[in-house]
Amino acid sequence: MESYLLAMAVFAGFYALMALGLNVIFGLGGMINLGLVGFYAIGGYVSALLVLKLHWPMLAGWLAALLACAAVGAVVAVITARLKGDYLAIVTLGFAEVIRLVASNEIWLTNGTDGISAIPGPGRGVLSPLQFNLLFAAIVWGTVLVVALLLGRLSASPFGRVLRAIREDEMIAAVAGKKVLRFKVQAFAVGAGVLGLAGALYAHFNAYIAPDAYQPLITIYVVLALTAGGTGTMRGAVLGAVLVVFLTEGTRFAGNWVPGLAPVQVAALREASIGIALILVLYLRPQGILPERTRTLSLEPR
Repeated sequence: MESYLLAMAVFAGFYALMALGLNVIFGLGGMINLGLVGFYAIGGYVSALLVLKLHWPMLAGWLAALLACAAVGAVVAVITARLKGDYLAIVTLGFAEVIRLVASNEIWLTNGTDGISAIPGPGRGVLSPLQFNLLFAAIVWGTVLVVALLLGRLSASPFGRVLRAIREDEMIAAVAGKKVLRFKVQAFAVGAGVLGLAGALYAHFNAYIAPDAYQPLITIYVVLALTAGGTGTMRGAVLGAVLVVFLTEGTRFAGNWVPGLAPVQVAALREASIGIALILVLYLRPQGILPERTRTLSLEPR
């Protein structure tokens, strides 16, 4: 049971990293991105291939995944620069599906639908499963802490304030002399880099990745995590990720609450419970559990 709980803590860390990355793109920059799982997949494949095929150190593989996804994110931002709202959402969703299809069909590179196995992890084969999960939980949550602190500083910096201005009214930001496209590209690159880092960590924790692991449902969960926790805040992103993982995993035991249900009914009850819980959170706290603080300028004389 302890090993299972630690594994869930690790996955909560993955979701927290993805929510932090999305928070830069959407929470601060106001750009809708439904291609999260695409960057998550790129990060996993880049790190896995570099470590397995080229025998890079794991830390180097993780850094390469971050940089590769940041570069891809910048390219995507440039291509979609003129798109907004639903159009941007559709294009980014299509991007994630293209990545999944490429991973499924380029067998020479990704081994296709058979996936890549035997991906090394720190201490795997030496530590017991419980010890390995404990070590990886420390690594992931240490990474979450560092990333949250760095992004928090970024959010409070002039760069973060410009992103909020673009989010509120892009035209006014442009009139004020801000280079909107440059800021959008930079925000997309930073967020995508964090998503790629999460994907790299997932690959080395799970030891196996395949295209089927990167389903759009992951993107939906991350968007829900950020929305429930509080869009625009780093603390809210992390809290929302923990909440979503708690709901998705805690409801696995829904069959124990209502005996006599068939497995199909248990699955339906589980999905309904998750939906109801998130609806209640969003109804009671429409701005999220930890909403973004409104910054106002006092005009009163001192």
